[in-house]
Amino acid sequence: MDRVVNSIVAQSNEWIKFPNTNHELMKAKRIWLSMYEFPTAIGVIDCTHIGILIPNRHGDEYINRKGKSTLNVQATCDARDMFTSVDVSWSGSVHDSRIWRNSQTRSQLINIANVVLLGDDGYGIELCLMTSFRNPTPGAEINYNKLLKQERVIIERCFGQLKRRFLSYSMFAA
Repeated sequence: MDRVVNSIVAQSNEWIKFPNTNHELMKAKRIWLSMYEFPTAIGVIDCTHIGILIPNRHGDEYINRKGKSTLNVQATCDARDMFTSVDVSWSGSVHDSRIWRNSQTRSQLINIANVVLLGDDGYGIELCLMTSFRNPTPGAEINYNKLLKQERVIIERCFGQLKRRFLSYSMFAA
């Protein structure tokens, strides 16, 4: 299994590419709108916890809110269920919103108009990140939350596929 994981990591830059040119961003929006409804979306974002052995140094930083030793992995996916970015550099105790604020993905999108990622309410809303209303009023806000939830399921599906594929590999056991 180590050989498989090392091979995947070695080729990840070919497979995991975030759109960063204007042409790539517009293509991602067109693909999104051909399959989904959220205007200006190019993908979805979320974090997931991946179980690890507790490190010898600073081990307490890796303990998540459920008391398990994990990495908090942030990823984005596009409309075709393909990972477009992955950040595995954060310990399990770090909140999703902090990872986002410090991410390369955010830095790339923050100054681009009319392009958004869809996230859950663990993130704060920004011009480049749409999240749900916490206490929606009947009508437009409830409809917006419903659409956002329907379209965000992509990232959950991608994480689920990844974790099922590597179920026997201990680092994906969280």
